[in-house]
Amino acid sequence: MKEKVKKKIMYNNVILIPTDFSEVCENAIMHGIELAQFLEYKVCILHVIDSNAETAKAEENHGFDAINKHLLNYKDTYEKLLPGKIETLTKEGNLFKVLDEVATKLKANLMILGTHGKQGLQHLFGSHALKVVLDSPCPVVVVQKRSFGNGYRKIVLPISSEIEPQQAVAWLLLMNRLFSSKILIYQAEEPDPIINGHLKIITKQIITIFEDKKIPYDITEAEKPTDFSAQVISHATANMADLIMIMTMPVVDLTGFSFSAWNERIMFNEAQIPVMCINPIEFGDCSYEWMK
Repeated sequence: MKEKVKKKIMYNNVILIPTDFSEVCENAIMHGIELAQFLEYKVCILHVIDSNAETAKAEENHGFDAINKHLLNYKDTYEKLLPGKIETLTKEGNLFKVLDEVATKLKANLMILGTHGKQGLQHLFGSHALKVVLDSPCPVVVVQKRSFGNGYRKIVLPISSEIEPQQAVAWLLLMNRLFSSKILIYQAEEPDPIINGHLKIITKQIITIFEDKKIPYDITEAEKPTDFSAQVISHATANMADLIMIMTMPVVDLTGFSFSAWNERIMFNEAQIPVMCINPIEFGDCSYEWMK
């Protein structure tokens, strides 16, 4: 199966944070602001007036003046934490197209997406979160109501047959530099011995880099070859992880396995652990030099 890959994007040290003015999106803004302080990034807070009828009706309750006032309040409040580094923006159009266009135009490094989860219906997001993530030209950190706290000090990295380790490792090295993160590698158990051998090779490659860079890590192998997403969440919860990092998978389902369900279950975990979702890219088209 050929995965969907993203085109070339040169980064510009910007975090994009969409908001529908809900409480969970306000938490996403605060999460992004605190992360931006560590990264020394700028932040763009974006409100999309979606062109679909349901969302347009919800916008009538806000009004354009109220929208602009709300965004200006965000700017005034958060520029105390990031002086001169907060931009606000309102765009009208298809939600997914606007998010992709704005992220690409800004050359955003990250998007922070607040969501109540698949069953939580918000003005814009909720069950749309998976599509937002998969369409994004940059990695997306999905957050619920859990606060940023002390940052990403414990990060769970699931190792499955779909992972592209180079991209994940680049981000993990950056997070370790910022937060002295410990990486909790959680390796899947597959019934096919050939696939299992492949997973061990990937894990060994990652460990070699971590040991060379003196990155603290632990390795745990899943006990059974079923319900890997539930095992990942259980492992992250038991270890009080601050972040789960996953490589997203295309919304193409194979017999006996649903990629979309795997993504959503991790993203909307009941422990509300933030999840960093990294879309597959062609490494020849995208440089991570800015992380080094």
